[in-house]
Amino acid sequence: MKFLKILTYLFLFCFVHLTFSQDKLSFLNTSEDLKENANIIFQKNHKEINIGSQNKMTTTQFTYVTFLSELGWKNFELGEYYDKSDKIRSIDAVVYNALGKEIKKLKRSDFKDSSVADGFSVYTDSRQLSLEYTPTTYPFSIKYSSVVETPNTAFIPLWFPVASAFMSIEEASVTITYPPDLGFRYKEYNFDEYTIEKTENSNSITFRLANLPAIKHEDYTPSLIRFAPYVRFALQKFHLEGVNGEASSWEELGNWINNSFLVQTNDLSEETKEKMRKLVENESDTRKKAEKIYKYVQNKTRYVSIQLGIGGWKPMNAKDVDRLGYGDCKALTSYTKALLEAVDIPSYYSIIYNSSAKRNISEDFVSMQGNHVILAVPTDDNLYWLECTSQTIPFNYIGSSNDDRVVLSINNREAKLKKTPVYETKNNSQISIAHYSVDHNGTIKGNIDITTKGTQYGSRFYLERQPVDQVNRHYTQYFSNINNLKLEDIKFIHNTDSLTFTESISLQAENYTDTSGERIIFAINAFNQYKRIPQRYRKRINPFEISRGFSDYDEFTINLPNGYTIEAMPNDLEITTKFGDYKAEFIVENENKIIYKRTFISYEGFYPKEDYEYFRNFREQVSRNDNAKIVLVKK
Repeated sequence: MKFLKILTYLFLFCFVHLTFSQDKLSFLNTSEDLKENANIIFQKNHKEINIGSQNKMTTTQFTYVTFLSELGWKNFELGEYYDKSDKIRSIDAVVYNALGKEIKKLKRSDFKDSSVADGFSVYTDSRQLSLEYTPTTYPFSIKYSSVVETPNTAFIPLWFPVASAFMSIEEASVTITYPPDLGFRYKEYNFDEYTIEKTENSNSITFRLANLPAIKHEDYTPSLIRFAPYVRFALQKFHLEGVNGEASSWEELGNWINNSFLVQTNDLSEETKEKMRKLVENESDTRKKAEKIYKYVQNKTRYVSIQLGIGGWKPMNAKDVDRLGYGDCKALTSYTKALLEAVDIPSYYSIIYNSSAKRNISEDFVSMQGNHVILAVPTDDNLYWLECTSQTIPFNYIGSSNDDRVVLSINNREAKLKKTPVYETKNNSQISIAHYSVDHNGTIKGNIDITTKGTQYGSRFYLERQPVDQVNRHYTQYFSNINNLKLEDIKFIHNTDSLTFTESISLQAENYTDTSGERIIFAINAFNQYKRIPQRYRKRINPFEISRGFSDYDEFTINLPNGYTIEAMPNDLEITTKFGDYKAEFIVENENKIIYKRTFISYEGFYPKEDYEYFRNFREQVSRNDNAKIVLVKK
């Protein structure tokens, strides 16, 4: 009897304790500060990573999260990725309503098990268990937990508690335990503006962040990795799919990647090697040889995603790419490298972060990093960069997804960090030369040549491969200030040696001008008006970033209708700021001709929130002056 009574007390204690814990996590107890601007609230988000040995890592996840809106639910995913090496030991979830009442329990069998193959993937052993649930009301909460084991310790997940904007955190933490003899290391980033607790022992470390309101996305907000806190972790002695590794320097890591992954995949048949020799036999210049081989790869292969092999890091064999005609970034880069070696041209297999926001391999933290591979080809006086996944990108152009960032470059002799080309502001240029006339009925007729270089070139040269309807749609949007637009003729000149693209457009449109009695009114800048005024904020929260600079130069010659004289026209204007420069000149050649010259230069930079209103005012001035009107009156 006494024993039963003790069991009863224990049951009641556990029930009260669990109820208390659930109530404590309930959305009802969340402060109003954490609800502001939030689509998601993490009441608790804890991860435990236990590194048992060089080839064993167990990750235990516990998350209690509340979704305040459909947008929050759609933009968040609960589940686990795995492949043939990983074991999901447990995974479950419980759904609660806004009052903390349990709605539904979800077991492993309730999670959707699917391949992570996308439209480009032909081979993959990567899979995902994802939570599938259709909410009926908001807010609602989910308690989620999982345990995943893997032999791969080369990649220890980042701790990145602020995963997105509009997400607040009541508590987020990570604890890592490890054998000290494996050489555990970590590096903190962007901690200065945040209060983060750190507890460190001889074989473990814990980071904890609490009561962080949601970051509101604002115009020109930088990538979160530029200002949100995160921590990198790595081992000096690690394991990846049956291969042990050890590296304390970038050279050691690069040599390990080369010896473990790359040298085993560069085989080519003698027939293919001879074909390459014949392809370049009439060329003495290294660049010309490399360019011919690059074009050969572009014509022969296509990109597909392949997620097989050593953690997705070992390329397909060059022989197989040669036979099949496809591969992913690793395979196509390794294949191009092998073809170049056949004609005695060395090259660097270069691991990079490919993204629209610039992101470097962290130079101060040796570890497996990056999400993409490109190729660097050295000559006596230049280093040429090749994006081997594209059938259209010209030789030595890598665009705004690969520019201006630190990469790990590897060949058979060495491994070192390098920097990809920087497309400087002055070279990200667009030069527009136009002639147009306006008649007394308000019709505009003219032609314009637009020549682009740098990142502006990268956003235009694709037009030559687009169908006519898409090209027409592009110019209708580009010249959106011209109503009733009719495109009469379009020609493209693509110079892949100088990496310039020229568009020659002839056009006309009725009713371009406004008429008031005997007056005609119209914007002199017909062809390159800047319209994007940054959003106004009463109180800016985030820093802001101009990710790339550019330079626009315009010169338009305007023929005015006979029988009219200029009654009013804009004054010349020049603005100089740290964000950019702007200059507009209006030159009256005679009563029937005006020459309009415009320069707009925008400088890239990372700026504090206090500067935002000055930046916004500058862009607003540019936009307003670009739409400045001239008034003609009948004689």
